[in-house]
Amino acid sequence: MSNAGGRRLSTHGDVERGEPIEVHIDGRMTQAFAGESVAAALMAAGIRAFRTTARTGSPRGLYCGMGVCYDCLVVVDDRPNTRACMTYLKPGMRIQSQAAWGPRENVDTTADGPR
Repeated sequence: MSNAGGRRLSTHGDVERGEPIEVHIDGRMTQAFAGESVAAALMAAGIRAFRTTARTGSPRGLYCGMGVCYDCLVVVDDRPNTRACMTYLKPGMRIQSQAAWGPRENVDTTADGPR
């Protein structure tokens, strides 16, 4: 299995990765490893903006990496507002970028948020 486009660091034999798995990121099948967080898989896939804000549509991504800031919210298996840094991957998981309060394709980001 590839290392997702060369964006993962080499382990040099010092770290054991989990078994290879496949997940869906924004509708694309992506290779990842069991034991990785959703945020790690997104970063390895070259995705830096995980969501956009409700008010201005500003991009947000991995910031604190420990579940405090809530900037890494994504939609996982149709459940919005999931912290990517605190959620471990499962085979077949469906991960979507989030716009405002839900999946990107279901949210009108032209307004100041849901009414």
